[in-house]
Amino acid sequence: MKVLYTAHGTAQHGGRGGGTAATDDGKVSVKLSVPKAMGGDDGPGTNPEQLFAVGYAACFLGAMAAASRKMNIKLDPETTVSAAVSFADREDDVGFGIVAELEGHAPGLSKEESEKLMAAAHEICPYSDLIRNKHDVKLTAV
Repeated sequence: MKVLYTAHGTAQHGGRGGGTAATDDGKVSVKLSVPKAMGGDDGPGTNPEQLFAVGYAACFLGAMAAASRKMNIKLDPETTVSAAVSFADREDDVGFGIVAELEGHAPGLSKEESEKLMAAAHEICPYSDLIRNKHDVKLTAV
């Protein structure tokens, strides 16, 4: 696989438990809080699932645009993608998992056309690939 771009982010001060996270270029800098549904105080910060949801929605919308070009479909500029990303207990009791749901709204396309376009985008989108397939992650302790 040829890497085209690498983003760098760091979480500190407790991570999701009231810490912070930021990119190395300063374009993203957020306070983190644990939602009440997960036993937290529902503080003013965001959480990793919300960050994943907006990233997935944006990436999938881009994948829909790429798929529409390949399929010779005119995609309305008002097309939207909403992502629901859930933090869940895994059934194997080893850890936690992510459950995702995407909803696309493509004005001017029939439901059938939208479904075909979303299926094609699901094959293109790297977030979808990450969720659909196991990937190796290099872990380095320093």
